[in-house]
Amino acid sequence: MAEFVLVAGAWLGGWAWDEVAPGLRAAGHGVHPVTLPGLAEKREETAVGQQAHVREIVEAVERGGLSEVVLVGHSYSGIPVGQAAERIGERLARVVFVDSEVPVDGESFASGWWQGPAELEAALAKNGGEWALPTAPDFEGQGLTDEQITRFVGAATPHPGASLTEPAVLDRPLGELPATYLKCLLDGPEPNPTVAALLTSPHWELVELDTGHWPMFSRPGELAQILLHSAPAA
Repeated sequence: MAEFVLVAGAWLGGWAWDEVAPGLRAAGHGVHPVTLPGLAEKREETAVGQQAHVREIVEAVERGGLSEVVLVGHSYSGIPVGQAAERIGERLARVVFVDSEVPVDGESFASGWWQGPAELEAALAKNGGEWALPTAPDFEGQGLTDEQITRFVGAATPHPGASLTEPAVLDRPLGELPATYLKCLLDGPEPNPTVAALLTSPHWELVELDTGHWPMFSRPGELAQILLHSAPAA
């Protein structure tokens, strides 16, 4: 059976997968939600760069002696997850990018920021080097109930800004990895150009879900089913 290593995006810890994990466990798989340094219960580690997040994911796999690993990265965390997927070698069964960014060698999360990297870097500096929590407009049209938004905001923590500005390091082309990209259609109908190029690889597949950017809250059961389909056959 597979071992699912689940890494949520900015502001979120391992708790974000609480409604997804039961469906994976019920199918007999191992489930390992990861909280990255600087977030949730690891909040005290605030000056954290992206490579520290990569190491945390790799170490979670190695500490557990895991094999047949399905690495799952959501949003920001697709960047460290994509790098970790390369580094765990034969332990990897598949990587699943959930409406996420993907790593580009030598580029950071900020490099692809829609308003330009300087805009994001200025926002981080204004907030003491951290990425402030999303506000009400960020949740509009994302398929979340008021209760789900309240849960999100109540448990989320500011995100360490250094992880957004440190560049990714890839040892080989990302398109060589076995991968699924889940596009959440309420957050935009098309993958970004970097992802679209990767989807031309025979090793990558595209799956779509008619929900917003945080499917672990808005559609956890359907997300679990998509992840189950990505697991290696018994």
